Amino acid sequence: MVEVSDAVAELLDGLGVAPAWLERSFAGRSKQYWTRTRDKRIVVVIDNARYGAEVGPLLPASAGSLVVVTSQGPLHDLDGVVVVEVPVEPLAVEDAVRLLGHIVDDPRLSAEPDAVTELARGCGGLPAALQVAGQWVRKYRRRSLSRLVSELTEQLYEKGIPMVEAVWDAAYEGLGPEAARLYRLLSCYPGPVVPAPAPAAAVLLGCAPLPAEDALEELQSAGLLEERTEGHRMHDLLRGHADRRARQADPEGADRTGALRALIRWYRRQAARADLLVAGPRMTFAALPEPAVPAGTDIGFTDKTEALRWLETQRHALYGCVRLAFEAELYEDAWALCEPLWSHFLDHPRYADVTEAFRTGVEAADRAEDPTAMVRMRCQPARTLWEQERLEEAGECMEQALTAAASLGDGEGERKLKASAVEFRGLLKSAGGDLAGAALDFEESRRTHAEIGNTYGVMLQTYLLGRTALRRGDHAEAVELLGEAHDMARDLERERMTARTGFELGRALRGAGRAAEAVVLVRAALDSARKRGSTTDEVRVLEELAALAEEAGETAEAEGHRDEARLLATRSGALREDDRSA
Repeated sequence: MVEVSDAVAELLDGLGVAPAWLERSFAGRSKQYWTRTRDKRIVVVIDNARYGAEVGPLLPASAGSLVVVTSQGPLHDLDGVVVVEVPVEPLAVEDAVRLLGHIVDDPRLSAEPDAVTELARGCGGLPAALQVAGQWVRKYRRRSLSRLVSELTEQLYEKGIPMVEAVWDAAYEGLGPEAARLYRLLSCYPGPVVPAPAPAAAVLLGCAPLPAEDALEELQSAGLLEERTEGHRMHDLLRGHADRRARQADPEGADRTGALRALIRWYRRQAARADLLVAGPRMTFAALPEPAVPAGTDIGFTDKTEALRWLETQRHALYGCVRLAFEAELYEDAWALCEPLWSHFLDHPRYADVTEAFRTGVEAADRAEDPTAMVRMRCQPARTLWEQERLEEAGECMEQALTAAASLGDGEGERKLKASAVEFRGLLKSAGGDLAGAALDFEESRRTHAEIGNTYGVMLQTYLLGRTALRRGDHAEAVELLGEAHDMARDLERERMTARTGFELGRALRGAGRAAEAVVLVRAALDSARKRGSTTDEVRVLEELAALAEEAGETAEAEGHRDEARLLATRSGALREDDRSA
């Protein structure tokens, strides 16, 4: 089930809003959605709604739009809109026959109409069952249709099970051993789509990728999997059938348990490898798992973009693995999976999913009694909470994190983690407007990083101190601190931080009346933002260039920068100021 805030984010993504421009709060996203749909004629399909209250925020703002909602029953609390209720029963026999004809093109359907009618009636009017029946008819092309239906009918009376189950059983019983085992194991796969090609399936089976691909192809040919561009999907009804067959074949669950453990460990390894490409070397505490068995199942990431794309397409499986690992008492795997999810969250702030995952990570760290993980896992959900303006809850997380940090030793890694927790506390204070308190925390964190020789940590805290001074309006102090941070970032060859420290230094220099020096730094930041494809940074830099041009009396140039920034922000899905204040 998808949380409403994340559902709005998915709709905004379809409307062209880049992840970096998503509003953090649910209210902000709702305004963003209304703004983007105000003058559009669109059709929105909302599947499996539970109640009207979760449908309301997904309704477009334009009167010319149409919303189709499917649910298990009437939505009595859907107010303020024109609603036409259309009860959907199982397909009538004649409609089921027609659908079967679209699914499979076979002369036997015309030659044996009575058998077709009996087959359609036996599928109970369920499209998923008809899909499997059609694939089953296609598979046995030499048998008469009446014979196939007779075999199913015989199973119906002998086993006393619904015809739909008999259709699926027939497809399952025609599978080879590996395909049948994979079908059973896929019932516990944590994502909606099994990725193609087949490394995840190979890990479940414990075999090389090629036999796994053959098994997937066999399941698809049998109508038990749907092929999608991103992989293979198993219908929820079929997932239930696969689960029943798995419990029948493996009553103790030993095969499923072993396969699931291997899959969780595989996802943990691939996510950690992707994170290393995305974020580079950073403070993490979980060791990289050994290469997956069987060999050849590691994803061949070529660059940062591909790694980011993998984290995004596999997010459902990754979040699911956190939950499954915790339920299986694999506590280290559960919290270790949260570390690479942090990098994904920074680019894709889906708060409901990530907050639940990080809270599970907190509980897993506690169960594992790992002190460093207990601190780190509490800092992560704190940020997701304060970004949603839930400052009190974030404060509780940070209080717990700092209490846990007090029990750490004095090793270099432990002191570095303590400094990081203090930094997070400073960021929380900054988010709440306590700039003086934030500066004290950043200063304390900087001292610790200096004592342990962590130059990057010193640079980052100096940058945060300079940015805080700039927010206070102390331009002289900001220039000194940000200049120091900029030099350090450049020496460390940290491209992104060099650009960001340079941009903030440029802002401070303008405030200090040194505009000529500022222009060089801000233009360099613009080049970096465009090179990295960061539209949020690009818009901020263009607005700063506009301010610099305005102060220099270059009115036309200033307006040109502002127009470019507005156009870029609008294309990216930014919420306009008039809508933000509405």
